[in-house]
Amino acid sequence: MTSPTVLVVDDDRANLDSVARIFQREGFATLSAAQGTEALELLRRPEVSVMVTDLMMPGMDGQELLKASRAIRPDVEVVLMTAYGTVETAVAAMKDGAYDFITKPLKRHALVKAVQKALEKQALVQENTSLKAKLAEINPAGGRAMVGQSPAFRAMLDTIRQAAPSTATVLLLGESGTGKELAARALHEHSARAKQPFIAVNCGAIPESILEAELFGVERGAYTGAVTRREGRFERANGGTLFLDEVGEMPLSAQVKLLRVLQEGELERLGGTQTVKVDVRLVAATNKDLQKEVAEGRFREDLYYRLHVVELRVPALASRREDIPLLAEAFLRRFSAKNGKVLRGFSPDALGVLENYAWPGNVRELEHAVERAVVLARTDVLEASDLPESVRKGPLGSAGQLVIPIGTPMEEIERRVIHETLRHTRGDKTLAARLLGIAARTIYRKLEREQGGRGPVLFRNNFKDLAVSPGFDARPAMAPALLKVPSGAGFLPEA
Repeated sequence: MTSPTVLVVDDDRANLDSVARIFQREGFATLSAAQGTEALELLRRPEVSVMVTDLMMPGMDGQELLKASRAIRPDVEVVLMTAYGTVETAVAAMKDGAYDFITKPLKRHALVKAVQKALEKQALVQENTSLKAKLAEINPAGGRAMVGQSPAFRAMLDTIRQAAPSTATVLLLGESGTGKELAARALHEHSARAKQPFIAVNCGAIPESILEAELFGVERGAYTGAVTRREGRFERANGGTLFLDEVGEMPLSAQVKLLRVLQEGELERLGGTQTVKVDVRLVAATNKDLQKEVAEGRFREDLYYRLHVVELRVPALASRREDIPLLAEAFLRRFSAKNGKVLRGFSPDALGVLENYAWPGNVRELEHAVERAVVLARTDVLEASDLPESVRKGPLGSAGQLVIPIGTPMEEIERRVIHETLRHTRGDKTLAARLLGIAARTIYRKLEREQGGRGPVLFRNNFKDLAVSPGFDARPAMAPALLKVPSGAGFLPEA
């Protein structure tokens, strides 16, 4: 197992070297920085577990460095060192997120113990997060988790929370691939019927000739080949929830029988005369405009109002673009485990492609794109080249925005804004320069410098604490803040 890495920060070179040697003798890997700005660059390395920093330093002092570290690497524990220890300073540091506070002259035992305790806390937090993520991704019906933190996603969760305890019929509206079945499962799992069956039926996938038999059951001898009595989906869902996906595809003959079940709570099997009582909570979904279907005579108006007791709109991915990195990270974890791979995350270029693609296929398309990338990945970081060509060269999102984690270096922000603006202009550097408000030579110079220098800096995505139905344990304070930058925003310097 790789040794934990401790980042030591102190403007006193003798003390810096001394503290680094202490941790090296204890078997830790170390990184050293003589000033706060240098420490921030090292802090972006994913191997850093704990930072031990002096409090009083010129320029960026320890408390400012602490606050900055909480913004860009909230998973890294921080221990402060100072010769000016006061209760007030210690309290202020703890409030800002420091794990511990050590006064100079330093005692080797106290310093090592503080870091070991910080690592133990970090391990417990990571274990707890991992367990929550695993539990969130497993539900009684074998479904998958819902992931997000965007306003549109949270509004949907609020409606689910309110509607789930009731017995009211819910109509889920939204584009194909948005996760309507996951929303239906969440309604079921947070209701009093959670321990009873959840049965899903895709009305568009079953031929009209057998849809009624599938829903309402068949008596023996009802038609040629019906040699035994067979229960329908309503009877199998008795006491639980029946989810009718693509309900707008249901033929009018089946709509009449469905209306009776909703009104009377009873049905007759195909070819039978006996009335069967059922207690089923119905959730329906469609990507059609049912009001238009009613106006054109393809859907019964009385059934529409029976289904439309509670309306729940499942947002398209384009309207919750902040959730793309979270979803991508969740899919990465799932498919990495499924395929026996160890992957650290996405490169900035890959993440930029994911965030700016239009996603006409919504979450389902994103899921398939990440699965393909995981399977084809050649390194432990997913690159843009691992993504499907249809995503890399496909239509850009109408929002025309980049989503950049707070704390990303300006050099990296500039690089990504230039590249995404060039994507919008299809490589036209003159047009891109006009949009950015800079000279075309500046773009050429920066691209040449990039090609001649080192590759892009990789930074770690820490989205594991977000999530997630079925637990609805959404904790935005644990997530890195996001900065939205319109593509073509003219803030780059001329140099």
